[in-house]
Amino acid sequence: MSTVGVLALQGGYHAHARMLEGLGHRTRLVRDGEALADLDGLVLPGGESSTHLKLIDRFGLQAPLDRFIETGCPVLVTCAGLILAAREVSHPSQRSFGWLDISVRRNGWGRQLDSFEAVADGQEIPLIFIRAPRIESVGPEVEVLLTFEGEPIMVRQGHVTGAAFHPELTRDPGLHRDVFGAGH
Repeated sequence: MSTVGVLALQGGYHAHARMLEGLGHRTRLVRDGEALADLDGLVLPGGESSTHLKLIDRFGLQAPLDRFIETGCPVLVTCAGLILAAREVSHPSQRSFGWLDISVRRNGWGRQLDSFEAVADGQEIPLIFIRAPRIESVGPEVEVLLTFEGEPIMVRQGHVTGAAFHPELTRDPGLHRDVFGAGH
């Protein structure tokens, strides 16, 4: 049985853990570098990206997270996690990790009051946008997996998959299954 870690400093980490457990994975809440040991995958959830950065700094997680990325294990980053994983962040600009060769605009799909539900272009994949980042550009190594109104909302570069929306808040486990497979 595989064990997938969920960064559990702030934000919607419990919903990701429930989705993964429903697929048969064990989950581990990650709050320090030691919790990253022996994981088969990792989720960086939504929340507030600048708060995530402060807590990552407080708990000394930047270097352990970068080392985990280098293992090649699957990683899913959603909403604020996508902001953290981007090469460049705007509105306002902030530090990010550069795991995905994308630029994002914070709250690009609107503020809290502008949150909405939709479906992906040409597919019946449910989408929930809550203060969601907008992907403004993608590098040549980035594959666009889903679009909404013609714009990229889910991307993959190597073993890192990023979503501007919140798949963990829907009843559809498809994205988590696509990234991590079914648990054994």
